[in-house]
Amino acid sequence: MRLLLALCLVLFATRPAAEEITVFAAASLQTALDPIAESYAARTNDEIRISYAGSSALARQIEYGAPADIFVSANSDWMDLLDERGLLAPGTRRDLLSNRLVLIGARDAEPVDIGPDLALAELLGEGRLAMALVDAVPAGIYGKAALTSLGLWPEVAPRVAQADNVRSALALVAAGEAPLGIVYATDAMADPRVATLGVFPDESHPMIVYPAAATADASPAALAFLDALSGPEAATRFEAAGFTVLPR
Repeated sequence: MRLLLALCLVLFATRPAAEEITVFAAASLQTALDPIAESYAARTNDEIRISYAGSSALARQIEYGAPADIFVSANSDWMDLLDERGLLAPGTRRDLLSNRLVLIGARDAEPVDIGPDLALAELLGEGRLAMALVDAVPAGIYGKAALTSLGLWPEVAPRVAQADNVRSALALVAAGEAPLGIVYATDAMADPRVATLGVFPDESHPMIVYPAAATADASPAALAFLDALSGPEAATRFEAAGFTVLPR
């Protein structure tokens, strides 16, 4: 009995203490990132806490002192802001993923060819076009850029229903509150209530890039999780969710 107790005490003493790692991540990452974090936590005993929102809101929270260890943005601009403020750990930033921009609608809606001749305003009927905030959230910024490039923005701008993040825009279409929406391809895959009606040409908007970095105060445990996000297991899960994994 004493020997068993001694062994238990040794095992307890040698097991690494659990670390809490706080991740701020773009809302579009949730489907892939949740299982990655769960698998990593089970393997390491660390606790991964993830806060999902629009990249703009998350970046501002970090700027104002929110305690995040890792930030994964849906565009480079908001990561650049934190970099300029000296809020990132040097040498930890890397471009992690890419995505595509799509037009979504109800499951029974007809596919369309997205180009300058798309009668988008007519397709909306009396409804609105669901988008993330077009001047702040990356999905909205990309969407506005694409519509502007194709010459479609002026006629639909007054008809846009702006949401706090891309998953909220997805929810508007999924719930039938908006007939059409612009989201990432991965978002469309995540909800069976919507269908992808068309893919925006890559040249119609800046390349969609998800940079990731540790914050200046991140712990060694957070750095290890950041490295895991660039590893083969995470890559498999990201690709299964529809993302393109970028080479390091």
